Amino acid sequence: MNRDIVFEACVDSVESALAAQDGGAHRVELCSDLLEGGLTPSFGMLQVARASLRIPIMVMIRPRGGDFLYADREFRAMLHDVAMAKDAGAAGVVFGFLEPDGTVDATRTRELCDLARPLSVTFHRAFDMTRDPFEALEALAKFGVDRILTSGQEATVIEGLDLIASLVGRAQDRLVVMPGGGITERNVARVAAIPGIREIHFGGGAPVESGMAFRNGRVFMGGVLRPAEYARDVQRPEAVAELVRAAWEGR
Repeated sequence: MNRDIVFEACVDSVESALAAQDGGAHRVELCSDLLEGGLTPSFGMLQVARASLRIPIMVMIRPRGGDFLYADREFRAMLHDVAMAKDAGAAGVVFGFLEPDGTVDATRTRELCDLARPLSVTFHRAFDMTRDPFEALEALAKFGVDRILTSGQEATVIEGLDLIASLVGRAQDRLVVMPGGGITERNVARVAAIPGIREIHFGGGAPVESGMAFRNGRVFMGGVLRPAEYARDVQRPEAVAELVRAAWEGR
């Protein structure tokens, strides 16, 4: 097993980013609203994270939840967000575009790749919504994308393990296939054991109670399907350290 694997933590706060760093993560993907699968963080959050962290930051460029078929105005917002990430000192950006037929949107992918350089570029789990993963991989390799984040087109990485292994073999050294989706300290060793795996993406976190003493239980600042109003998930250094350790000790 490759002991040079890079571990990337998906986080939605500076607090979680620092915890991931302290636990041994090599890089963070900074988002907002993980309940939606991750949206673009604010410029303020990115600036504070960049000033606080020693490890690189990949910035999610996603203006809304839902599908990856964006309107023109949404795409223009994404162009501005890539420029924001560059100005703030991010190491890279994370995005994904699809056509209605489930293929990669070549025009927009190329445009954002060109704008983002010299930053690193990840095509996120929009890849898992493509009609043909090998067709999508070949397109993204041609566009010069640095890595693909994927669960193997299944709900979790463990279910998609066979496809991930095939994608890693097909990609060779043209780009990185980075597994992500449902990775825990209990299964990470199986992922790390895939020949050719170079990077692993994980989330997680534990509920932390709000410091609010007064609580109005009649009001919620969100939709019907909702997290607790007075609690939030925060990454823990010891959980990150355990996941990284499990990757090595599970063999």
